[in-house]
Amino acid sequence: MAKDAPPRWDRRMQQRLTRGEAAALGELYDRFAALVHSQAHRMLDDEDAADQVTREVFGYVWENPGAYDPRHGSMRAWVARLTHRRSVQLLRSTHGAAEGSGAGGRDEELEHRVLRATAAARADYIVASMPASLRAALELAYVQRRDYRQAASDLGVTGDEARRRLRLGLQLLSTANTRPSADTTPPGYGPTP
Repeated sequence: MAKDAPPRWDRRMQQRLTRGEAAALGELYDRFAALVHSQAHRMLDDEDAADQVTREVFGYVWENPGAYDPRHGSMRAWVARLTHRRSVQLLRSTHGAAEGSGAGGRDEELEHRVLRATAAARADYIVASMPASLRAALELAYVQRRDYRQAASDLGVTGDEARRRLRLGLQLLSTANTRPSADTTPPGYGPTP
């Protein structure tokens, strides 16, 4: 398969959506609804708004399956990009309606909020994309609060290997807080065109 060829599932899903298969939308929803809702909720900090974005994103996908371009990343990345864009639009429109026209400092606060949410979304993407061995080591250390020796024991690896996995996982995660650029931004989380 060519380097830029989309995964088989993505191609089939796009074809099924284009044919209007309702079951395809259900499958896509089952696979990505949690991603869409959590990303929107993190950005908007509002359950109803996150529900609205989730409905709008899946409505857009259903009505515009041809808008997915596999050259720009996976179906997951496309759905995440749609979520990010719609959440930013909603956040800015809500902010603009609430604040009026003369809110210079509040605009900066809004942009900081958007950047923080974007970094969190990139971190989620990085964790989901990293090898399972690194993800498991990070989960043991930072979610279950295990030290590297306990993590090594749980993983069935040496202490040195556990430290290596933790170090690599943290190095990958550290890129989530960098400003978006062509080299560091995972697909679906860069600036909107």
